[in-house]
Amino acid sequence: MADPRALDEVVEFTSGLIRIDTTNRGGGDCRERPAAEYAAERLAGAGLEPLLLERTSGRTNVVARIEGTEPGADALLVHGHLDVVPAEAAEWSVHPFSGEVRDGVVWGRGAVDMKNMDAMILAVVRSWARTGVRPRRDLVIAFTADEEASAEDGSGFLADEHAELFEGCTEGISESGAFTFHDGAGRQIYPIAAGERGTGWLKLTARGRAGHGSKVNKENAVTRLAAAVTRIGEHPWPLRLTPTVRAALAELAALYGIDPDFGDVDRLLEKLGPAAKLVEATVRNSANPTMLDAGYKLNVIPGEAVAHVDGRYLPGGEEEFTATLDRLTGPDVDWEFAHREVALEAPVDSPLFDRMRAAVREFAPEGHVVPYCMSGGTDAKQFSRLGITGYGFAPLKLPEGLDYQALFHGVDERVPVEALHFGVHVLDRFLRTA
Repeated sequence: MADPRALDEVVEFTSGLIRIDTTNRGGGDCRERPAAEYAAERLAGAGLEPLLLERTSGRTNVVARIEGTEPGADALLVHGHLDVVPAEAAEWSVHPFSGEVRDGVVWGRGAVDMKNMDAMILAVVRSWARTGVRPRRDLVIAFTADEEASAEDGSGFLADEHAELFEGCTEGISESGAFTFHDGAGRQIYPIAAGERGTGWLKLTARGRAGHGSKVNKENAVTRLAAAVTRIGEHPWPLRLTPTVRAALAELAALYGIDPDFGDVDRLLEKLGPAAKLVEATVRNSANPTMLDAGYKLNVIPGEAVAHVDGRYLPGGEEEFTATLDRLTGPDVDWEFAHREVALEAPVDSPLFDRMRAAVREFAPEGHVVPYCMSGGTDAKQFSRLGITGYGFAPLKLPEGLDYQALFHGVDERVPVEALHFGVHVLDRFLRTA
């Protein structure tokens, strides 16, 4: 187990990182360097030699390697991002960049996404330095910029320009897995991510004939765009079960004593009750309209109207996704990818998954570990270019009533101190033998 000092440090580091405002507003509007320097200083204090790497000034990444005891073993990537999404202070109970510790809870933007995991990594590494522990295999530690936007200044830059730093890495772990999901009936479920839907952020452009708002205009760009957006938003995407999602459904069905009827997945999800939340967003592709932009004056029909759509597709579902968008947009609306990243699938019968499962069970024997697929994406997409298979494993033991998934990008983001302590112990146990 991690030493007592690590339990104090994980709280200190989570709070300290939150106090460093690394808001990523997109379009390059972010500066992660102060947080990167904070992390690098603590890695150096553990005897490591961290590298600070930038594609753009101020958009800093940190990479360090810990040598393992087993020569020739594949290396493991352990990564977390340093940037966070914006937070409107007036909406929060505490200031989102205070890092306040109140009543056993650390508050602030990044408390779960994902400065908590960054702090756990730092605390474990420093605990090992104090106690003389070395992992079985090499560990590459990476703290990245720009995950909350395009990752061009972060993991994309590292994968494309500094692949040599990840030599030997075959697998990796990062955010969004091994957290407590309470099903409302007394069961505690710990989902570990073994896949991600692909990212298809779209820009739609409708063109028409500009004119006076009082005149008949059957070539109205706004009307054309609105019709396409409505078709996209209301489209019933067909069922698509990937191996990870099928495994998740099978294990959840077994937990509830339900026949896993894959012929009627919607009915199966109904039978799973609250636990269906872990799966329901990943049995289909999706496309949600999110932004509209048209016109410059109320009585002028514009010649162009633009919309943006957050699209996600499952492994093997990209061709279906693009063909469907071609059909739904129709002849009067053009579309293009504003940002595009691959879907990922990781084996759930791998030795690494078994070790993650065992580490959680050691400290949460009452828990039920299941695989799942993330509805969104992480830096694992970019690192997959290097042949690294990614899993979501950022362990937290959460109390009932704290909706972990709602805290991502939400108001009053926070994490219990006890959850951080649990995460340190589980991560320490897993990384020693991974």
